[in-house]
Amino acid sequence: MHQLPLAARPPAPRSHSSQRRTACHCSLNPAPASLAAAARQCVAAPFLAATLLLGAAACPGIPAATPPAFAQSQGAALFQKACIGCHDTGGNILQPGATLSMKDLERNGVATEEEIYNITYYGKGRMPGYGEKCTPRGQCTFGPRLSEEDIKMLAAFVKSQAENGWPKIDGDVE
Repeated sequence: MHQLPLAARPPAPRSHSSQRRTACHCSLNPAPASLAAAARQCVAAPFLAATLLLGAAACPGIPAATPPAFAQSQGAALFQKACIGCHDTGGNILQPGATLSMKDLERNGVATEEEIYNITYYGKGRMPGYGEKCTPRGQCTFGPRLSEEDIKMLAAFVKSQAENGWPKIDGDVE
């Protein structure tokens, strides 16, 4: 019987053993504590190990991670672009009781990243929503909308800043 070329063959069935391994031989069970541990466990070429250390998802099952410092700097840039006009240094020039301090966020029921995301996406009160699918139209910004990923990054940045008492970021007005 004629066999298909290797590239055209369907993938081989996976075994259901207690310790699964992927094509790059990264152990997934138990999960490594960090990407560095994953890179040490990987029995692949040094390039693949370096890729893992940089946070790429070279092995299925090991999550790719955005380095925290990079996410913070991206969050800060987005905050300066879209939010700083009303929320400079975590304040609120329109509603003094609705600042981005942890105390006010908790009091107003917006203490989690998910709740911050929802208000940023859909708006609330005087704050317009910035989400691509924000409705009703009068509640949403008339300016550029933000992607879901940008709003997630903003929510994480705001939460982190609030937890740390709004330390100075580049571009803050003194």
